[in-house]
Amino acid sequence: AQTGTAGAPRGSLLTNETWSPRPATDHLADYMAARESGAPLIISLGHTAEHIRLLAPLARPSADAVEICTQFWDEEPATMAAAVRQAKGEFAVPVWVKLTALGRDVAAWARAALDAGADAIVATGGFGPCLGMDADRGRVLFPETGGHAWLSGAAIKNIALRCVWDVARSVPIPVIGCGGVARGEDVVEYLMAGASAVQVCTAAILHGPRVFSRIEQELLSWMDGHGFASLDALRGFAIRRLNERQVRTQHVPPALDEAACIGCEICVTSCVYGALEMTGERKSPGYKARLLAERCWGCGLCATRCPTRALRMAGVSLI
Repeated sequence: AQTGTAGAPRGSLLTNETWSPRPATDHLADYMAARESGAPLIISLGHTAEHIRLLAPLARPSADAVEICTQFWDEEPATMAAAVRQAKGEFAVPVWVKLTALGRDVAAWARAALDAGADAIVATGGFGPCLGMDADRGRVLFPETGGHAWLSGAAIKNIALRCVWDVARSVPIPVIGCGGVARGEDVVEYLMAGASAVQVCTAAILHGPRVFSRIEQELLSWMDGHGFASLDALRGFAIRRLNERQVRTQHVPPALDEAACIGCEICVTSCVYGALEMTGERKSPGYKARLLAERCWGCGLCATRCPTRALRMAGVSLI
């Protein structure tokens, strides 16, 4: 495997993985050493039923659960389902299926995994195939494979979060969120979208193992500050809220609190409809934004960017 931050957005990695030159027994020795820590060990296997058949005898003594990876873009649901059925026959422990968002209907893949006997869904693995470019040298990154790479970390979080949202509303088994988890609030978002747990990889590679305790403390602090007494109260919270909410279909302009406006011009810069303009003399206390409601389409972008919350959308929580 080759991994690097070059060519990837901040907090993300580009990775190229080919078949390991190390024998499977070497990897299993690593697993056995990890098992001695006393922590549950989930072993990731792939990608076909034949692979599972060959690897199961080696993994069986160590695994508390197994995760079947389905990250090849040319796979079909039937290939994944066959691997799941093989794993269910080989292992007495839970079998998870790790999906990836490659233009797939992940909810349909999750239902196929459920029908094959999967005990949980992990959403999602790396996104790709991607390409990283070294502009100074005029060449692609990972030239050994023609630039083929997978993207993980912060850059795929919103894609993965959507996948968790879709899968959690489609199957009754647990969903593990994966992709861009680096802060306690990332965990909150995944849980609210329906995840039962999360995985962390890229952030640990970039920042070391201490990231796990930091994320945990940030999560607990967020829960204390927002009145959540348990993780169960967080799980699926946004799904429940959406089901209770009326959808707005009319253009509603934001409310403008001129006293809170600091004249930063961010809202004017972002408004593509010309519904905001600045009045007064620049750098003076009277330099404020003014709303032209007749031009506003109610998109809410200005309210999301306002650093002082001088712009607000009624009934909408914007960060």
